[in-house]
Amino acid sequence: MIAITSFAGLRVAVFGLGGSGLATARALVAGGALVAAWDDNAESVDKASAEGIPTADLTDADFSAFVALVLSPGVPLTHPKPHWTVDKAKAAGIEVIGDIELFARERRKVSPASPFIAITGTNGKSTTTALIAHMLRAAGRDVQLGGNIGVPVLELDPLAPDRSYVIECSSYQIDLSPTVDPTVGVLLNLTEDHLDRHGTMEHYAAVKERLIQNAGLAVIGIDDEYSTAIADRREASGKPLKRISTRGSVKEGIWAIGQRVVEPIGLAQTVILDLSQHPVLRGVHNAQNTAAAVAATRAVSLGLDEVRSGIMSFPGLAHRMEPVGRIGDVTIVNDSKATNADAAARALASFQQIRWIAGGKPKTGGIESLAPFFPRIAKAYLIGEAAEAFAATLEGRVPYEICGTLDVAVPTAIEEALTDPTGSGGVVLLSPACASFDQFRNFEIRGDAFRAIALGQDGVVPFTEAK
Repeated sequence: MIAITSFAGLRVAVFGLGGSGLATARALVAGGALVAAWDDNAESVDKASAEGIPTADLTDADFSAFVALVLSPGVPLTHPKPHWTVDKAKAAGIEVIGDIELFARERRKVSPASPFIAITGTNGKSTTTALIAHMLRAAGRDVQLGGNIGVPVLELDPLAPDRSYVIECSSYQIDLSPTVDPTVGVLLNLTEDHLDRHGTMEHYAAVKERLIQNAGLAVIGIDDEYSTAIADRREASGKPLKRISTRGSVKEGIWAIGQRVVEPIGLAQTVILDLSQHPVLRGVHNAQNTAAAVAATRAVSLGLDEVRSGIMSFPGLAHRMEPVGRIGDVTIVNDSKATNADAAARALASFQQIRWIAGGKPKTGGIESLAPFFPRIAKAYLIGEAAEAFAATLEGRVPYEICGTLDVAVPTAIEEALTDPTGSGGVVLLSPACASFDQFRNFEIRGDAFRAIALGQDGVVPFTEAK
């Protein structure tokens, strides 16, 4: 645990007692803060109280008695409307912050030399975060990995000068982190997402930009309009910047030519490595992720050989273009994390002869933007609430079947891939382009279900055993 000593002796309200909220309350109590914790869920309050966290009904509290409201990132700050605790905090004139902000303040106070690499972006941030952590560990560094990727940041090991922190940051967390100042801040890309929480694309982009504004080095993808504008503003500020791109060379940064990741060193263009043979880092999106990881790790003094060996030994992440099984010439791939069309495009661009399992709780925009990839799709197998709308988009362009659920779609897709008259094998791909919440609690449970159903089919061999 990272005890938060910067609020020692001060009264702090904490709202939201899920995983990260509980970790935050524990860290504040351990650091000597006078905590009053609450949640709209009575069971969460009881759980916190049972482990000794002071609780108080904040609906009746005088917020002017607190110096800050520490809000769980899942609680609305601005949209669709501020949570009632936010209104009370603003009326009392106290700051509203989150766990990443607490970490940043404690790092500045206790161990400012601790390397802190923070990663955000609409897509690819979890893979990039895990890749950076893996590369540093493979080089012998003491690394803590957490944030939005899984372990709450304040549950990580205590701050120490030789301990690196690689932290994935969601837009919700950044919105609660006004002074976050990573050693290296990485912004991969920006596409429309989470507008229910941020209102407009412009506000969403502005929130993401905060992660790199006070960073020692900003690593920014420039393959989309919003991120390019952020990079230009960073350059105009005179602060250190590395651009990354998969669409052309950059003067200061890392770029990818197809699957080759290139770094300019002096007057030379050095090919870091070719990803075409990597078992999991395939596709243009992973070239972008890898380029960002190279820029970030080079900034904290990894050598070229360490960079190369770290990348090539990276095993990948579950639910992100994860090869789970094989049967004959058919590969079965779990990309459940693709919860929007842009993320699904990255998987569709990486394969041919695709048996595509798609659908779930739809997001704005549908799948029309995926039309350039339709020729790669042998057939679509549609599930969830989005099935009818997706069918309307695919009508006359891609063969499809409305299957409704994974337990129908997966065996149907595998059987038809095996009996394809062309004999071309191909890929059975779950890349839903939708949230999971119509049928599953989260994308991980959806991906686990897909994996279990696929591996339960006769003849399917786990991918690790098939290689």
